[in-house]
Amino acid sequence: MLLDKIPFGAVIHAIELQPGRGAALARSAGTYGQLMGREGKYVVVKLPSGEVRRILSTCRATIGTTSNPDHGLQVLGKAGRKRWLGRRPRVRGVAMNPVDHPMGGGEGKSSGGHPRSRTGIMAKGQKTRNNKKNSTKLIITKRKSTNKNK
Repeated sequence: MLLDKIPFGAVIHAIELQPGRGAALARSAGTYGQLMGREGKYVVVKLPSGEVRRILSTCRATIGTTSNPDHGLQVLGKAGRKRWLGRRPRVRGVAMNPVDHPMGGGEGKSSGGHPRSRTGIMAKGQKTRNNKKNSTKLIITKRKSTNKNK
């Protein structure tokens, strides 16, 4: 259904970001967004991450939530079950060599320096979003921070 036809406060999922492009937001198990209001040709939607943003009212969404909300609570129990699902082992960056990861190397159990990804992008609290993105002006409230020290 078109976003401008959905009533305020309605719970929605499978939300389009660009008209006719297909669902992009709130698609995984048990997730949903909430329609908060309208601003001209945009509607204001609160997303599962806690981010509040404007989306064109000509975009479509599905009313309701996606099924299986308990999916994230499932405990696999052992490494083997994770392998059956096709997920390979996760090796810590500090356990690697310097050629393999920015946090690798050192004698013995060294701390690893500044936390970063394998490609060198900062992790753990540093902002990694490009501020020059055109969609930045559509974000009203950023997503809730998981870092307790901020």
